[in-house]
Order: sequence, then C-alpha cells, then structure tokens
Amino acid sequence: MLVWLADYLSQYYGAFRVFQYLTLRAVLGMLTALTIALWLGPMMIRRLVSLQIGQSVRDDGPQSHLSKAGTPTMGGALIIVSIAISTLLWADLSNRFIWICLFVLLGFGWVGWVDDYRKVVFKNPKGLSAKAKYFWQSVVGIVAASWLFFSAVNPAETELILPFVKDFAWDMGIFFIVFSYFVIVGTSNAVNLTDGLDGLAIMPTVLVSGALGIFAYTTGHAEFAKYLHIPHIKGVGDVAVICAAMSGAGLGFLWFNTYPAQVFMGDVGALALGALLGVIAVIVRQEFVLVIMGGVFVMETISVILQVASFKLTGRRIFRMAPLHHHYELKGWPEPRVIVRFWIITLILVLIGLATLKLR
Repeated sequence: MLVWLADYLSQYYGAFRVFQYLTLRAVLGMLTALTIALWLGPMMIRRLVSLQIGQSVRDDGPQSHLSKAGTPTMGGALIIVSIAISTLLWADLSNRFIWICLFVLLGFGWVGWVDDYRKVVFKNPKGLSAKAKYFWQSVVGIVAASWLFFSAVNPAETELILPFVKDFAWDMGIFFIVFSYFVIVGTSNAVNLTDGLDGLAIMPTVLVSGALGIFAYTTGHAEFAKYLHIPHIKGVGDVAVICAAMSGAGLGFLWFNTYPAQVFMGDVGALALGALLGVIAVIVRQEFVLVIMGGVFVMETISVILQVASFKLTGRRIFRMAPLHHHYELKGWPEPRVIVRFWIITLILVLIGLATLKLR
C-alpha cells in the first residue's frame, strides 16, 4: 500500500524513491510487525484473561506443565494480525506471490482459530475433529498449490531443485500441485507439534523465516541468482518482506511467550506460521532446504510417527513421551534447557541451509 503511495509521491519528491528499495521495505516490514506485536500484546493478553480463554493441560503429561493451566491461549492471532498489516503496508500488492502467502496465512489461521475456539470456549478438548481439521487444511493447501501452478509464467517456478547440486532441475508438471500441497500441510502440522513449550516453536520460526527471506531476495535478483546457480523467478524478491514481517511478529510474540509464558500461540498461530513457511519454501523453490533448516520441526514430527507406529505394532513406546521435547522433559531436563538447546540446533541447521546457496 505504502509502495504505491511512495511511487506516486516520488513524481514530486525524489526522496520517496528510497521506498522502492526492497531491502529497506523488508527492514521496515520487520520493525512494523515487531512494533504492532509489542503494542497490541498486553491488550490482547488482558482481553484473553477477561474472557477466560485459557489453556487446558493434559493430566498424563509432564507434571511441571500443570501450573500452565489457565494461561491465555490463541495468542497466535496477534502474530497473524502483525504479519498481515505489515505486509499490506510494505509489500508490493500487485505481486501475486504476496497474495498467495496471505491467503495461506489467513486460511490456516482460520482453521486453527476454529479448533482453538472449540477447545477453550465450548470446552471440547478435541476441538475440530482430526478429519475436519485435515480436510480444511487440505482445501487451503490445494488451492494455494494450484494457484501457484496455474499462475506460473516461468518454467523454473515448477521445477524441483536439490541443495548442494548445481545443474539438477526437474520439471514436475502437474505433480507440482501434489508435492506443494504436502509441503504446505506437512510443515503446518510439524510446527503445530513443536509448539509444546514456552517459545519452543516461535524462535525456530523466526530463524527459518529470516533465512527464507534471504533465499527470496536472491531468487528474485537476476544477478545474484545467476551467480549462486539458483533459479531466477521474477517477483519472488518481494516475498522477503513477508518473511521479515514474520520474523518481526515472531520476536514480538516471543516477548510475551518466553518462559514462563504469559500467553500461548495456540493452533491459530502454529498452523498458520507452519503453512506460511511451507508455501514460501515452495515459492523460492527450496523445499529440501526447508527440511534442513526446520530440522527441529522434522524431528518432532518423526518422533510422533515413530511413537505411534511402535505402540501399535509392538505395544511398546520408543520415547518416554512424544513429541520429542516431552521425552527430554521426562528425562529430567528443565524446560528452559530443552528450549534453548532446540534453538541452538535450529541456528546451526539454518546456517547449513544458507550454506547451500554457495555450495552447489
């Protein structure tokens, strides 16, 4: 929105041309989202407390979590609002990639909001049924994947590329829709599974989104893309603005979500942020790099799959409790230790992911 205004005013005042610079808009997008989150956070927490929208805690989980019962939840709405407003202000709204990202963010956020609302307001511990939740996630994911496929103007937009490999590019054709759908929905649920400790999911999201912003900037820049041997896709650079907004909103939310948390993200935030990371990875053609950088999300998901499969097949559990972070809690690790160590692992994995830009 402000891009259009600055473009108009630059006809009369040349200084407004500075807002055409993508790097400046990304920085302003991050600062705007951070400011909105910090400003609205206290008001949102007070409102959630007054409405008695509190988190319920499983009786069979770590005993240290019982004290968390009643902590306000659905705080992920704050992140969504901050990202959306910042993006609308600083991104180029004529860019189709921006609208696809916003569609995914709001679509998955709506699914998570309905799920949370049923849990905390109607006191239904299951919220949306697993089938209903997966159905609506699938609807949004398929629409987004189809939108990307049928609006593609460059063959590189639907080619599969691999990290550390220079010349590999496979045109997936219609299979692109299926592949992208699984990336978007899978990442959404992976982040949701990780969101079980104070700040555990949001900091890795901030780190991964910041790295994806670098991929978006370089992919949208013809010279950088050529130098780094990655596909150049016109218009993708502006996705860096929404990546920066996600990082800023995440940091703002972490201010209130850090241990001991004043507010929880809820499914409304976790599902939306995971899906947004997934669709951005698809847009910048770095799905496998997302697997590397989001290794904590992957580990958490695999731990659940292995635990369920093992129990059903053998009657035994591999971990003391799944997802993985609960296993370490039950081994005696204090919650802050689990959180910070998972953050450190994510930072290392993000650096490895960024290294793939040059190691090809």
